[in-house]
Amino acid sequence: FISKHLNKKEKKKRMGVITCETNTISSIPPAKLFKASVLDADILIPKILPQAIKNVEILHGDGGVGTIKLITFGDGSQFKNMKQRVDGVDKENYTYNYTIIEGDALMDVLESISYKIKIEPYENGGSICKNTSTYHTKGDVQIKEEDIKAGKEKAIGLFKAIEAYLLANPDAY
Repeated sequence: FISKHLNKKEKKKRMGVITCETNTISSIPPAKLFKASVLDADILIPKILPQAIKNVEILHGDGGVGTIKLITFGDGSQFKNMKQRVDGVDKENYTYNYTIIEGDALMDVLESISYKIKIEPYENGGSICKNTSTYHTKGDVQIKEEDIKAGKEKAIGLFKAIEAYLLANPDAY
């Protein structure tokens, strides 16, 4: 299977805001990848990576815009939990936006982290997953480059685990 990680070294630093873009290529078609990695992620990730995420509980909402979720990390994580808010879901255009609004994953230095995900068709029926992460710091706190890199690597690891699951279970979606 084909899985490449393309990293745009484009980082914008403005008064407490750092933006990073990551593009990941997959051999999985966009509709299948979006369903597994976005629409069904709350069920699928705890099933295939319980050491990373133990469970996801909806505290408010129906899964659409405005929904608040409590994510409890697994025993393999240095964090306990976080709350995230769904900011946008477009099933036809394979886009999903959400914000981490609370929890120890913010490391007491971040107000929030916003994510914009867009999955587009790519070569040979595959996909390219474009992810923009925006870190909103508290005041003029500086975020360590290695913390951002570690977060990106964990996100890519989750993505690759979902991709591997889909390749190993082609009839699952």
